Amino acid sequence: MLRRSFLSVLLGGVAGAVMVHVPAQAQDDWPSRTIRLVAPYPPGGPVDGLARAIAPKLGAELGQSVVVDNRSGAGGSIGLNYVLKADGDGYVIGFGVPGAITVLPQLQKVPYTAEDLNYVSLVARVPQVIAVSPELNVTSLKELIELAKSKPGTLNYGSTGVGTTPHLGAELLIQETGIQITHVPYQGAAPAVTALLGNEIQILAADVPGLLPQLVRGVKILAVNAEKRVASLPDVPTTTELGYPKIQVGSNYGIIVPETTPDSIRRKLHAALVKVLADPEVQKSIALQGGAAESSTPEVYRQLMLDETRKWKDLIKSANIKIN
Repeated sequence: MLRRSFLSVLLGGVAGAVMVHVPAQAQDDWPSRTIRLVAPYPPGGPVDGLARAIAPKLGAELGQSVVVDNRSGAGGSIGLNYVLKADGDGYVIGFGVPGAITVLPQLQKVPYTAEDLNYVSLVARVPQVIAVSPELNVTSLKELIELAKSKPGTLNYGSTGVGTTPHLGAELLIQETGIQITHVPYQGAAPAVTALLGNEIQILAADVPGLLPQLVRGVKILAVNAEKRVASLPDVPTTTELGYPKIQVGSNYGIIVPETTPDSIRRKLHAALVKVLADPEVQKSIALQGGAAESSTPEVYRQLMLDETRKWKDLIKSANIKIN
């Protein structure tokens, strides 16, 4: 059951979870009108881009329009909670973001845990990269570490909020290299990237999609936080190659639905997603954004999120990450 907390009012002003009975006829007819896909980050960021990559094809497969509804804030938990509290009639579905699912419940009293979610399928796996401002005079991860050590506490790193994967990725960098840099959280990837371009922050650990378009504007990507290089950045070394194999961070995105959604509707949605994510056009669109399209069973997606929750628990404790 979803937990109630002081954030119930903050997170969209939505009242407590209501058990909704969806008549069998309505289930059989689903969908008969527009479906809203809630993206819990602002327009223009990587989450929004991935959601919009699948929405048109998903709508075509289901026979009704699927529109992206951006509901950002609180590290993605506002949008996530909105989905969890929505009527389980299949007309509000959510784009699951890993930080809000696996990390925030360990930092504050949000009214859910990773175990509470109603998972449908993975959508994409996206690696994280370490990028620096165009004004920062470094061209490699080694040079960045040397600069940060020579000027402890003077460089800023951005994130999409406390406890999000960009925050944790930078904290892993700090932990593994011993550098001292200052955290500046933003309300999503788009404003964080804007801050990087404006040199408000000098470092950003973020998903590939949000940074690829910024390469022409001078943003420099120094490393991929993974074991293997990515096709969209073939010349960028991995943290493993550079001697930091413990800096492994990626985002696993998927689709969730309200807890009261009937299994019949979830099965229809899952079947449509499997077809959409096998579509070459969708795979190409997600690849151009730096990710890899991937569907899964609800059970596989759920287990992945539970495993990620355990993974971040130790880092949160050792880095003393807290939300004030």
